[in-house]
Amino acid sequence: MDGNFYNTETPHPGFFLKEELEERGWSQRDLAYILGTPEQAVNLILAGKRGISPEMAKALGTAFDVHADLFANLQRAYDMSRARDPDPSVGRRARLQSAYPVREMIKRGWLEDTDAALLEAQMACFFEVANSNEIPHMEHAARKTAYDESPPAQVAWLFRVRQIARSTPVGKYSEAALREALPRLRALMIDPQEARHVPRILAECGVRLIFVERLPNAKIDGVCLWLNKQSPVIGMSLRHDRIDNFWFVLRHEIEHVLRKDGQSKPIIDVDLDDTNSSEPLPPEEIAANAAAAEFCIPEKEISLFIARKSPFFAERDIVGFSKRLQIHPGLVVGQIQKKTKRWDLLRKHLVKIRLHVLPGAVVDGWGQQAAVPL
Repeated sequence: MDGNFYNTETPHPGFFLKEELEERGWSQRDLAYILGTPEQAVNLILAGKRGISPEMAKALGTAFDVHADLFANLQRAYDMSRARDPDPSVGRRARLQSAYPVREMIKRGWLEDTDAALLEAQMACFFEVANSNEIPHMEHAARKTAYDESPPAQVAWLFRVRQIARSTPVGKYSEAALREALPRLRALMIDPQEARHVPRILAECGVRLIFVERLPNAKIDGVCLWLNKQSPVIGMSLRHDRIDNFWFVLRHEIEHVLRKDGQSKPIIDVDLDDTNSSEPLPPEEIAANAAAAEFCIPEKEISLFIARKSPFFAERDIVGFSKRLQIHPGLVVGQIQKKTKRWDLLRKHLVKIRLHVLPGAVVDGWGQQAAVPL
């Protein structure tokens, strides 16, 4: 500590302590005697070479009959005035992290771990804007975007799907080919392993199917977006790794593509399994839900089956019903659960699908990183 401590903007507490001694007519030796401490300890504080500890603040408060906080606050103010200002990058990183799960995005390989300025530039590139002030959901976003109604983690996931899709070549999109592919797709529903053919069939129709693991706290099932008027993209998170959910979400997104939904603004689908929502659905979601349900099990068939068998659903009846429809029993169980709210019914048939569909697909997540430029 230099000898100019009295000249700093915020004086050392020793300056005020010395004034108090002069006011009372006490010497340093008197104060040392009152405190029961060596005179040298008092001298170091008065000279600005030692700070006031919490214990000393209490002792001085008692000695001068004031609250100990007076001395503690003097020391705190002096320490803060001497502390270095933080690196400006701290605030810039905090701004990014407060809006988006940046650390997770770096961990997943979506961004590189660089200094704050380059990180802001990466984020702007990732979200396809001119600078970081235009990133959706940023505190000082320069303009409103089509994504302001979606949580940031969902928006980041959507842009990752779009980023990967741009690097994924497929044939020319044909609506006719996609409609003709629907029976082929439905024929795969009898066995979980057959789902491995889905990405290839959609690619032949000109539809990019991208699987991206969701970010933490992002309740997202799928998305339909278009790179241009002739390039539809389906993104899926496989948030619920079940055969019934996989086929329902897939057919739901296919219907969006067939209807050309999402050409002006991506259609982000969240909680497609939620049958308790009181929020009215937009027409395109009603249509996509109806198409997905009919594709999995015709409404007339499942309604008659439930009417005949409810409230007792024997496993042999469900297996027999699924064989007649040539689908996996898990799709029947899933529909019955949704319609009857009996979520514990024969859950063993809700088999996992991810391990079958990912090996032949474009994947980002679950320990894999899509090979796209940052």
